[in-house]
Amino acid sequence: MNAVADQKPLRILVIGYGNPGRMDDGLGPAVAARISGLELANVSVDDPYQLSIEDSIEIAAHDLVWFVDSAKNGAEPFDDRRVQPASQIAFDSHHLTPETLLAITAGCCGAAPEARLIGVRGYEFGLGEALSPGAAANLERAVAFLRDEICAQTGGPR
Repeated sequence: MNAVADQKPLRILVIGYGNPGRMDDGLGPAVAARISGLELANVSVDDPYQLSIEDSIEIAAHDLVWFVDSAKNGAEPFDDRRVQPASQIAFDSHHLTPETLLAITAGCCGAAPEARLIGVRGYEFGLGEALSPGAAANLERAVAFLRDEICAQTGGPR
């Protein structure tokens, strides 16, 4: 029996969330669209307007989840950090954090996938669908980083 051949492929979920109608707030969905276009094996992509409790079902079906959101402050071009489930579950219909969503996933679905959050630095959050020039440049670097990370984790092409 070949132990390597018997290993299940890593199931990866990318959730790029935000409001594309608020300029740089659409960075999460923009990253999701670019990753989706790569058609990477065993990678699922979602681009919701905001996180919702129902996302926990999809999260539970994966081994690794990459949350991608815009960031009004923080590192440029982006920040990447590990996300742990929240110790307490608190949210409202317009604000659900990845930490809370992971806690809901563990409590309701009995799953605890590894999770990371990429916060892509944005600069303008007014009405409009175009990214600011700085955010567009940060998008390119975040997509390249995420593509390379996913390919390193799955053994896929770079």
